[in-house]
Amino acid sequence: MSLELSYELMALLFAVAALAGFIDAIAGGGGLITIPALMWAGLPPTAALATNKLQACGGSFFASFYFVRKGMVDLSKMKLAICCAFLGAALGTVAVQLIDASVLKLLLPFLILAIGCYFLFSKSISEEDKHQVMSPTLFGLTAALGVGFYDGFFGPGTGSFFALAFVSLAGYGLAKATAHAKVLNFSTNIASLIFFALGGKVLWLLGGVMLLGQAIGATLGSRMVVTKGSKIIRPLVVTMSIAMSGKLLLEHYL
Repeated sequence: MSLELSYELMALLFAVAALAGFIDAIAGGGGLITIPALMWAGLPPTAALATNKLQACGGSFFASFYFVRKGMVDLSKMKLAICCAFLGAALGTVAVQLIDASVLKLLLPFLILAIGCYFLFSKSISEEDKHQVMSPTLFGLTAALGVGFYDGFFGPGTGSFFALAFVSLAGYGLAKATAHAKVLNFSTNIASLIFFALGGKVLWLLGGVMLLGQAIGATLGSRMVVTKGSKIIRPLVVTMSIAMSGKLLLEHYL
């Protein structure tokens, strides 16, 4: 698929992607910024979603790379969760083409708002690891697979769902949960991108330009996670959860 875009518009979308990458590395919800921007630029909805997955791969990869390099993530212990998240996203991408997602669209704003309230009011969230509810194997086969399926099926708030799972089920501290969530989000982004690419929906040049912006923003955002931890993650997760819920409710009811 091709679309004529001016250099000025490409530069603007590059900047939008950088901002989204910064926010997404910390709290998730970067698609709340990039998808409307892509549709404003004139992309059809499917092309906007597909191109967004390409540029999101850049942000989630560089954020993941930074967290791994800083020793916050041990990939050898995440192999099963990564594979399950990938498989879930692939299945979700296929399922969304066969199943009516209207019920999910109705429930999703309230689910995301609930996540924001959890991060706002829960006293158990901190930088310290807590009691582990699930083994890594069970976590991969349930939470990673389930959230991965959701990302392929619909998508908004995936990073927040992964972070919540790591905090509440794996017992991770907030910064550690954010780092691990980004690794799984990269896996789900790759899976969805493959299926979109097979359908010829991706604008590769525009997505590549935005990917560079995402890389810069995600690297800066990842550094903020490492240095500031819950001081910046918690309020930004709450803010993005409220913003995503409001946007989805407006789209559904207006």
